[in-house]
Amino acid sequence: MKRRADGGRNHAPMRGALLVSLAIASGSAQAQSPQPAQPRSAELDPVTVSATRIEQRSFDVPVAIDSVGDDALHQHKPGINLSESLGRIPGVYVQNRQNYAQDLQLSSRGFGARAAFGVRGVRLLQDGIPFTAPDGQGQTGLFDLETAERVEVLRGPFAALYGNSSGGLVTVFTGDPPRRPTWRATASAGSWGSWKLGAGYGDTTGAVGARVDASRFETDGYRDHSRTRRDLASARLVWAADPDSKFALNATLLDQPDTQDPLGLTRQQVEQDPRQAGTGAQAFDTRKSVEHRQLGLSWERRLGASDTLKLRGYLGDRQVTQFLAFSGAAASSSGGVVDLDRGFGGANLQWTHSTTLGDGRLDFTLGTDYDRMQERRRGYVNNSGVAGGLRRDELDTASSFDQYAIAEWWFAPAWKLSGGVRRSSVSFDVNDDFVTTANPDDSGSKRYSATNPVIGVLYALTDTVNLYASAGRGFETPTFAELAYRPDGLPGLNFALEPSRSTSYEAGVKMLLGRATRLNLAVFRTATRNDIVPDVNAGGRTTFRNAARTLRRGFELGLESQFGGGFTGWLAWTWVDAQFRDYLGTTGVDLSGNAIPGVPKSSVYAELAWRHAPSGFVTGVDARWNTKVAVDDANSEHAGSYAVFGWRAGFDWHFGGWQLSPFVRVDNLTDQRYIGSVIVNAANGRYYEPAPRRAWLAGARASYAF
Repeated sequence: MKRRADGGRNHAPMRGALLVSLAIASGSAQAQSPQPAQPRSAELDPVTVSATRIEQRSFDVPVAIDSVGDDALHQHKPGINLSESLGRIPGVYVQNRQNYAQDLQLSSRGFGARAAFGVRGVRLLQDGIPFTAPDGQGQTGLFDLETAERVEVLRGPFAALYGNSSGGLVTVFTGDPPRRPTWRATASAGSWGSWKLGAGYGDTTGAVGARVDASRFETDGYRDHSRTRRDLASARLVWAADPDSKFALNATLLDQPDTQDPLGLTRQQVEQDPRQAGTGAQAFDTRKSVEHRQLGLSWERRLGASDTLKLRGYLGDRQVTQFLAFSGAAASSSGGVVDLDRGFGGANLQWTHSTTLGDGRLDFTLGTDYDRMQERRRGYVNNSGVAGGLRRDELDTASSFDQYAIAEWWFAPAWKLSGGVRRSSVSFDVNDDFVTTANPDDSGSKRYSATNPVIGVLYALTDTVNLYASAGRGFETPTFAELAYRPDGLPGLNFALEPSRSTSYEAGVKMLLGRATRLNLAVFRTATRNDIVPDVNAGGRTTFRNAARTLRRGFELGLESQFGGGFTGWLAWTWVDAQFRDYLGTTGVDLSGNAIPGVPKSSVYAELAWRHAPSGFVTGVDARWNTKVAVDDANSEHAGSYAVFGWRAGFDWHFGGWQLSPFVRVDNLTDQRYIGSVIVNAANGRYYEPAPRRAWLAGARASYAF
């Protein structure tokens, strides 16, 4: 008989977190009168724009939102994946899968952990331009981290104001061109044949500034059959037409040819050789090629002292060819080679107005989003890594048309009310051009819609302590990848999938302890109906179904402190109880009460850094600890818990117009053997993706400003 994954109800972690926060808050409140919080430290209290689309301090919004700045993104890091930097943010579970054919594993509060490929349940934006398709799937590989200035991560109910997602929002902001001519270069090399070279140039002349950046990354991969080459280029043009207007043009180019896919391993294969490729990877030469081109334009105009108008538009194309681990030769099959040719685009119009209502300030925003993609989807027989006969040919279209309204009101000296509503409509249409006796016409269409309100209230207990609570609804439609295959194995799309609908609650405290420490605590609960879950994953092909009811609840604790003597510390602790509340598995077995696979119950990240200012020497250590993770709905197997450590050291030198930062780092310092990520419900027990053993990296960043 299977033992319950939670071992019975244990609310001790949540109770403990609440008691700690209340004790600290009560201590800080002594002899203080409630008033709006005042700025303490720019570093500890960053500005956010993602929470409510209005630029303000993160301390003053009733949502869980954190940012990672320039130092955390670039200091002594290769600048390849978001997994290098997002560990500092509680609530976020991000893993480098060591498989660049399938992107990162990124989840927020348990949403997105079950995605077989790409990012699901968390929306991705760069400078307001979506890197998530209208069906809800995105790719973090599009982010050029070399040009990133900061990353904001929003969790909780207010994420619903961005549309088709439940887990949260990741927004990357690129830096404007430098004020004078500046050259930049990066170089790094390390274990497993990994290396990266990058270069860039930027300048501003009068009202016009521009920057261009390009990089190449290559690796043989930790595991067999995981070689990767990624070429990434980006450009940004900024024109300040007048003091009240600003234009920005962004371009992104990605070329990633023949990225090998090592697939997942069984437990027995992991024990035999964790570096081997999965069954079928070599025989069918599993791999993926991606070409992506995207252009985005934004215009912002201040209309007097109280009004701002923003307009954004984008367009692009994307080609993907993926070889799966089976032939797909049957006449009724959709093939073992997937070929996608996608065109996409969209626009956003937003108006913000500031006024007074009663004795307080009122800011409200009205906006509308339209996004559309159309792709030619073909399937071919996989003849041992060579594309053969046609098995699928269809034209797929997905579009979304949303309207939203957001308001913030300081209705009393110490009270702030925030809220909004978003009306979303997502449409799918399929035109099947491959119709045979064995493969009938699978054309069809479906439309999903929802109206999702959110509301939050913030109370300034003191000038350094803010309490808040928020609630809201969200929804997620299936993606085209989730609709692509029916669970019965017959051709055609899985239009039986329903959208998931969630109701979220959150409460928290934000504290500034002096000028050197920031503490955030959030408690959350999200109940979901018709959660979209993987049914079976076989040979790189995943089918999906709906789970009747699921529940995710827990807390997040984030701490940053700037100690004396050049020391800085970070702590992020997440506890998530994610479970099926009402779910019959594929075989009709009642799985209610089981843990949702792919979600660790507890995750802790800690980092301590020291800087010797006179010499520019910087060093630091970090630690990550994750509890065991269920790999299937039945909770029959788990990836074990682990703790890994890293160390880095380098110099930050400034002389004349030069900036030079050589560094060396060692990851998995104690040479642990562990599972880095899992493939949920993988066929034949191929759940596991082993993480690398001890690895080293050395490199340098250099720039010169004329």
